[in-house]
Amino acid sequence: MTQQAPFTDLAGIRAALSNLPQPDLGAIAGAEERNAMLTKPPAALGRLEDLAIWYAGWRGEARPMLDRPQILVFAGNHGVAAKGVSAFPIEVTVQMVANFEAGGAAINQLAKAFDAEMSVHSLELDRPTGDFTEGPAMSAADIVAAMAKGWEAVDPAAGLMVTGEMGIGNTTAAAAIAAGLFGGGAETWVGRGTGVDDAGLARKRAVVDAGLACHAEALGDPLEVLRRLGGREIAAMAGAILAARHHRVPVLLDGFICTAAAAVLEAAVPGALDHAVAGHVSAEGAHARLLEKIGKEPLLSLGLRLGEGTGGALAIGVLKGAIACHSGMATFGEAGVSAG
Repeated sequence: MTQQAPFTDLAGIRAALSNLPQPDLGAIAGAEERNAMLTKPPAALGRLEDLAIWYAGWRGEARPMLDRPQILVFAGNHGVAAKGVSAFPIEVTVQMVANFEAGGAAINQLAKAFDAEMSVHSLELDRPTGDFTEGPAMSAADIVAAMAKGWEAVDPAAGLMVTGEMGIGNTTAAAAIAAGLFGGGAETWVGRGTGVDDAGLARKRAVVDAGLACHAEALGDPLEVLRRLGGREIAAMAGAILAARHHRVPVLLDGFICTAAAAVLEAAVPGALDHAVAGHVSAEGAHARLLEKIGKEPLLSLGLRLGEGTGGALAIGVLKGAIACHSGMATFGEAGVSAG
């Protein structure tokens, strides 16, 4: 069962960001104590051990189980797509949403593979955001509604959350957000996205630089960066990740666009993503750079560049393995094995 968003305006979103739950220190201590007694040499499971302890802290259990993973896919259309920044027309967004709903996309198969509940959420596909080279992509009401949609899609009882997206033009918006948050301009952040040619890449970079110039006075405020340069599906992912923090639901981040959404929260409040781990690093060139900016080391590097939540979904298997070992292995005492 989902819960209504606790905000109705930007001030409410800022309030939700200012009061973030923290992990359960007692559960972390218990998980560390258990980890030290498991039948293996110290640190033999490498990062899996850290993942299990991290997960234990957010679930409040020293010996947790991972069940009910949730995958949320948000879809939105971008006015800036009219500038020729994508290899595909915006009609593809609607068509892909239908494919998600019919179970035909890559993310549907990965959701099944890892026993995750998946849902698709369209955000006013018939009303693209504004062209951010000419004005704000979203009004205050637009961003609040989109973030609320994301918040309300989260199941507080979920054991884990992955957010994915679909939206023609959204790598352009994500690059603009990254540049707006961290500087560097289009040259640093704009990649080929869906596979644009050199002329398309040049258009994307020009569009992002034009957007940054148009909104230069607002770039010091992360929520304003999102409102002016982002998209509804990106705002919805930010809302969902924020909701997950309030519900103490751990998060696996997906690709460049999801990471841009998450980066807004981290830029607004350092530590806002302590409940999140980077599921993978994608083939989109700036993704690794953006992960470095928010201090996240990816679990996987598979050359993915699809979005949809696919990289985050694949990382569910890694996290499940970490938790299975932590909670299922015998301790030296239980196994009758000498600890040395």
